[in-house]
Amino acid sequence: MYKYLYCIIMTLFACSAFAEETVGELHGKKIMDNAFLLEEAYNQEDGVIQHIQTFQYLRDSKSWGYTFTEEWPAPTQKHQLSFTLPVSHLDTPEKETGIGDILLNYRYQLIFKENVALAPRFSLILPTGDYKKGLGAGAVGYQANIPMSIDLSDKWVTHWNIGATFTPGSKEAGGATADTTGFNYGTSFIYAPTNTFNLMVEAVWNAAESVQADGSTVWEDSFFLNPGMRAAFDFESGLQVVPGLAFPIGVGPSKGESGVFLYLSFEHPFF
Repeated sequence: MYKYLYCIIMTLFACSAFAEETVGELHGKKIMDNAFLLEEAYNQEDGVIQHIQTFQYLRDSKSWGYTFTEEWPAPTQKHQLSFTLPVSHLDTPEKETGIGDILLNYRYQLIFKENVALAPRFSLILPTGDYKKGLGAGAVGYQANIPMSIDLSDKWVTHWNIGATFTPGSKEAGGATADTTGFNYGTSFIYAPTNTFNLMVEAVWNAAESVQADGSTVWEDSFFLNPGMRAAFDFESGLQVVPGLAFPIGVGPSKGESGVFLYLSFEHPFF
């Protein structure tokens, strides 16, 4: 149960960590990304680095997760490298808290037109979390996600994600192993009453296998709606700060769950 809860938390954060700024966003321009539970399809612009922090608390499960992500153009917007460092707390009898499995990420800007962007991502998931405490898979994993972003008008933008995770030899707390698979799907709609303030709602579905003590696997899924808001604050130095706030609400298999989601991004030129 707790291993699956960790998988759900980390799948939610895996996508939410990829919020990159792009050309034209600084100095009062339209916010193009900074998604929460979804990934948007804009790679990091040339010469600019971004640091992203997210925090989510789920009330019913009394668990929380934090991520730190850093993104770099490599060396231009066409290619992007990043890493994601997660920390989780599980409301087990032992109240486990610790570092989870770290993601090393590569994204390719396949399409970047006036109103459509597409940037497939591939991630290598390192087994840095303690699987005996339910904080990791105990094996190297692989994740792919395809985000697409579409400008519907000057005020409306929509984002779509579909992805999968595969972990051969994933372990449960007692040491039993099995190959596990997970899938994610999501969409969002962003409304921009001004260039530097957005209202948004996201819908995210995840399904993942977890290993049982006898080496079998079981499927469980989650579904969340995530209404929220974000704002951009620009400084003459080139620094842009984007805070955000949202309130995830469980629907269907996650009915009864709710919580709070906090987002904070710092973006600035290399020098």
